[in-house]
Amino acid sequence: MNNNDILRTLRYTFDFKDAEMIEIFGLTEREVSRSEVSNWLKRDDDPEFAAFFDKDLAGFLNGLIIKNRGKKDGEIPKTEKSLNNNQIFRKLRIALNYKEDDILEVLSSVGMHISPHELSAFFRNPSQKQFRVCKDQVLRYFLRGLQKRFRRTDQI
Repeated sequence: MNNNDILRTLRYTFDFKDAEMIEIFGLTEREVSRSEVSNWLKRDDDPEFAAFFDKDLAGFLNGLIIKNRGKKDGEIPKTEKSLNNNQIFRKLRIALNYKEDDILEVLSSVGMHISPHELSAFFRNPSQKQFRVCKDQVLRYFLRGLQKRFRRTDQI
């Protein structure tokens, strides 16, 4: 998945305003302007569109973890220079304080049924034999399930 798409989806899902997004970045001591946030959220064909890089997404997700769970004693999470779907999925799991059952419920709410063993393989160390790469489809379904859970679209 594209990092800009992930940011757009998270903003919509949790109904973050520009100020809240700037605040989330600030929790990891990353200063961003409102115009930067706006350009990251624009469509790909917009002339003012700006690419949202892995290090920026990692910073945002780390800020989301701090916002939802609190800051660890004296340390700010290290911002990774590159991310994969497994790391994004793990950071969202931590930020939302989700357990295995919560994730399985979110996925099944949008028609994706996986076993607990398949799910745990996404969160294993890549050097382990049981590790599985989280494909775009799984992450997309998880984000869609979060939207369904946090955005009440049935009222429209």
